[in-house]
Amino acid sequence: MVQTHAHSFDWRDKIGYAFGDLGNCFILGLVNSFLTIYYTNALGISGAIVGGLFLSARFIDAFADVTVGRIADITPLTKNGRFRPWIKWVKYPFCAITVILFLPFVSNWPMIWRVVYIFVTYLVYGILNSCINIPYGSMASAISENPDHRASLSTSRSVGAAIGGAATGFIIPLLVYQTAANGQKVVSANRFFMVSIMCAVIAFACYNVIYRMTTERVQVKKTERVSASKLIKGLFTNKALMALVFADFFLVINQNLSGTLATYLFTDYFQNSTALSIALLFTYGTVVVLAPFATKLIKSFGKKEASIACLAFGTFMYLLMYLLHLTNPWIYLILLFLATLGSGMFNLMVWAFITDVIDYHQYLTGFREDGTVYGVNSFARKCAQAVGGGLGGFMLTAIGYISSTTGGATQSAAVINRIYAIGNLIPAACMFLGMLTLIFFYPLSKKKIDAVDARLAERRAEELSAQKQEA
Repeated sequence: MVQTHAHSFDWRDKIGYAFGDLGNCFILGLVNSFLTIYYTNALGISGAIVGGLFLSARFIDAFADVTVGRIADITPLTKNGRFRPWIKWVKYPFCAITVILFLPFVSNWPMIWRVVYIFVTYLVYGILNSCINIPYGSMASAISENPDHRASLSTSRSVGAAIGGAATGFIIPLLVYQTAANGQKVVSANRFFMVSIMCAVIAFACYNVIYRMTTERVQVKKTERVSASKLIKGLFTNKALMALVFADFFLVINQNLSGTLATYLFTDYFQNSTALSIALLFTYGTVVVLAPFATKLIKSFGKKEASIACLAFGTFMYLLMYLLHLTNPWIYLILLFLATLGSGMFNLMVWAFITDVIDYHQYLTGFREDGTVYGVNSFARKCAQAVGGGLGGFMLTAIGYISSTTGGATQSAAVINRIYAIGNLIPAACMFLGMLTLIFFYPLSKKKIDAVDARLAERRAEELSAQKQEA
C-alpha cells in the first residue's frame, strides 16, 4: 500500500466519476441502441450479417477486456495513479472511431465493401472501448477504500449513465428520423453522421472532467508478481465473482437488447418515434428515480437483497405487458416505466457489486487485482453483449424482418406481432434468470460483506503500522 496525501474523498470524486459514464453513454447510447437500425435501414445490411458481426466482435472485445485489465494491474504505478492515465490518452482514438462508424457515403459502396467496413470499424471500436472502460471501472476501488464511498461512486456512475443514456435515448430519435414521401418515418444516414460528431465531442469533454476531478487514493505498488496459475485459481475460487459473472451475463443481455428491441417495437409496431424517445428515456431514467433511495435501501437490506426484490417485480411487469398485448403506446409506456424500475436497481448497484467482489478476492487470496477482477466481469458482460447483439440480429431475420437502404421497409402484420412478443418475453426471461442466480449462488449478503470489509480494514491498518515502524 502506497501512502497518499490527497484531499479527502468528497463531492469532486463523485461528480467526476459520474462524468465518466455520462461521456460513455453519449457514445454507447448511440452505438448500442441505434447502430443495428443504422446498419439495416441505412446501409442495407441484413440482420443476420449484423448479428454475426456483433456476436464475433463482442467475443473479441471480451478477451480485450481481460487483457487490458491485466496490463493495467501489472504496469508500473504512476504519480497520477494506475488507471487515470488510460483515460487521458485513449479518449482521442475512441471518440474518433465513434464518428467513423457512421460515415454516410458507405451506403453507396458495393455490398462486400460495406460488410468489410462494418467489421473493421466495429472491431476497432470495441477494442478502444475496452481500453477506456476497463481502467475507468477499475478506478472506483482505487478512489476510496470506504464501502460507503464506493456505494456512492456506484450510484454517481449509474446516475451519470442514466443522464447520458436518457439524453441520447430521448434526443437521438428526434434527430435521426425524417418523414418519407409516403408519410413513414425513416432514418437518415447524414443525420446519423452529424449526431455521431455531437456525441463524440460531448464524450471527449466528459473524459476531461473525470481525469481532472477524481483522485486514486488506494494505490498498491506490486512488489510480487502473481503467477498465472495462482491468479486463475484465485479467480475461480471466488464464488462471488463467478455468481456475479452469470447474473451480469443475463442482465446485460437484457440491457443490450432493450434499446434495440424498443427501437423496432416503437418504429414498426407502435409507429411512434416520439414514444420511442420516451421509452429510451425510461430505460435509463428509472435509475435516476431510484438513486435517491439507493443508499438507504442498501444500508437497510443490502445490495443483493434489494436487487432480488426489484428483479422479481420487473419480471412480473414484462410478463403482464406481453399478456395484455397493448396497442396504445402511451399505456404501454406507463407499464414499461414500472418494468424498468425492476432492472434499474441492479444497474444502479452493479459497480458497487464489483468493488465488493474485488474486496472479497483480496480477502480470499491476499492479492489486490482490481483491473483483472473487473476485466473478468467485463469479459462476461462483453460475452453477454455478443449474445445480445447476435440474438437481436438473428431474431430479426428469424421473424422475417425486411432490411432496407431507404430508411425502412413496410413489415407484415405477423412480423410486427412477433416484434412485440420478443420485446417483452426476452427481458422477462433475462431478469428472472439474473434473479435466480443472485438468490442461489451469490454469497455476499449484507452481513457477509460487512465482515469482509472489517477484516480488510484491519489488514490495511496492520500494513501501514508496519511500514511506519520500518521507516
